Amino acid sequence: MNIGQAVPRVGPAPRRTAITAALLVAACAVVVLPATGHARAEAGCRVETGPYQWELEAYLGRPRNGWQSAADCAAIAAFQRAEDVRPADGYAGLATYRTMLVAQARANPNAAGKCPVDTGRTACVDLDRQLMWVQEGRRVAFGPVAVRTGRAGQTTRTGRYTVYVRSKDHVSTLYANSPMPYSQFFSGGQAFHGRLGTLFDGGGSAGCVNLTVPDAQRLWDVLRLGDPVQVWGRKPGT
Repeated sequence: MNIGQAVPRVGPAPRRTAITAALLVAACAVVVLPATGHARAEAGCRVETGPYQWELEAYLGRPRNGWQSAADCAAIAAFQRAEDVRPADGYAGLATYRTMLVAQARANPNAAGKCPVDTGRTACVDLDRQLMWVQEGRRVAFGPVAVRTGRAGQTTRTGRYTVYVRSKDHVSTLYANSPMPYSQFFSGGQAFHGRLGTLFDGGGSAGCVNLTVPDAQRLWDVLRLGDPVQVWGRKPGT
């Protein structure tokens, strides 16, 4: 057959050919973000740019442009897996950002010197970063861990307090008998205690310092009646 010679049409073959071609195009399509030009890094990796993309890029040593790339997604997902953030989908959301703040503070949570260095135990609550830890002098005895503090209108009070009541299986009489496991009260009804739900829902407590239940249990074993509590800063969004 000469090049350019017309091909005779036989039966339904052209329809099948058209369908096959369409399927091949669909199968070979690559998911690409307009403007950024980056493809999906791996199955299950989200290509969307999260609200804390720039912060995660800075922490992980990625190019800081505020846009998700395949390499960014892979790096964030690896961090999520290492820190047990689920799902590990590479998305720079609130839970991943808050976990990043914990990881960032591990080496020295009191680097800014805002929690007094006493000779005994001091529970330190940083409202700015939504973190708490316990230090004995300059040694960190617990944490840092993520916390969830009071929302707008019911903020956690700042200042210097002491642990005055401990109640391991406490139930709230003010809030529909809500469980408050491992409660340690330090300021007029405000307490450290475990929360059964997530700490990363974007809301806030009614003034207490919420921890995960495992963290609250570990804190219970560290603090004692009369231990000082230092609270400073301001919860974002309040």
